[in-house]
Amino acid sequence: QAQLVESGGGLVQAGGSLRLSCAASGRTFSRNSLAWFRQAPGMEREFVAGFSYSGSSTYYANSVKGRFTISRDNAKNEGYLQMNSVKPEDTAVYFCAISPTNRNRGTRRDYSGWGQGTQVTVSS
Repeated sequence: QAQLVESGGGLVQAGGSLRLSCAASGRTFSRNSLAWFRQAPGMEREFVAGFSYSGSSTYYANSVKGRFTISRDNAKNEGYLQMNSVKPEDTAVYFCAISPTNRNRGTRRDYSGWGQGTQVTVSS
């Protein structure tokens, strides 16, 4: 089973940018679909962006479309979430997740591998 570790979170001013990284151990990262989820205080964990492992197909939640970009570097066993034009409502713990099926979107139950999360706080 792959181990995932997120990094890059922190405090950022509204309108600024931040890049989150997801480092994966193991040998199966390239054959797993990648996704980012987030969970704000008192809220359910929600899908943010996804990247299939076959076909390089991406999908974004409407709330982040046009602002966030998901990417991956299989040679480095890493995934990324570039966050631009961030808003206070983007404040949440961000989780990296993987799925053994080829998909660019899904619910929490569709992804079986998870990182510990990294906090992103956007100040107004």
